[in-house]
Amino acid sequence: MLKLHDYLPSQNGWKVRVLLGLLKIPYDSRKVSIFEGESHTDAFLELNPAGAVPVLQLEEGSAIAESNSILTYLAEGTPLLPADRYQRAKVMQWLFFEQYNVEPVIGSLRFWTLTGRLERNQGMVAGKREAGARTLAAMNRSLGDTPFLVGNDFTIADIAVYAYSHRAEDCGFSLADYPAVMGWIGRVRDAIGPGYPVHPYSIDPHSGA
Repeated sequence: MLKLHDYLPSQNGWKVRVLLGLLKIPYDSRKVSIFEGESHTDAFLELNPAGAVPVLQLEEGSAIAESNSILTYLAEGTPLLPADRYQRAKVMQWLFFEQYNVEPVIGSLRFWTLTGRLERNQGMVAGKREAGARTLAAMNRSLGDTPFLVGNDFTIADIAVYAYSHRAEDCGFSLADYPAVMGWIGRVRDAIGPGYPVHPYSIDPHSGA
């Protein structure tokens, strides 16, 4: 059986949990205590030299790190990752966009805000907020004429980008300023369905939240 090395408050981990659930793929979950340094032990670094969750460990023991790489692996051969060359490239475009413009911007601001780390990172906050506004504006333009990020079909691109962007209000962004994004969030939420809670950092006594 697949094994997911996970940290519940991580939206990167959330993406993978969602896809495993949508595809009805059974897996074992192993929680990693990141604030206690477990992701930097020798055993974990053998799975992911970068020392980050999530990591998907395959049945024979090999491992895949980076959440969007895991999504691509799991979605292969399903409608969530198109076989058409152009459509697949568009999915990859949004996966790269997410890891460059969404997770390190909105994701970082959200983490700092929810765990009391905003003040210690104050020198970077204004730049992150400007970048976050540009990110949401770019999404709003792209979603003006299509229901999902890659045309008419729900794909792993939507799961990946939704993970942190739909929580942007946690760190001070007003999603009402981006009506096309708001409409997309509703469609993605409906496509995913219930059963995939967003866990607060406060469930981890070591997070500082």
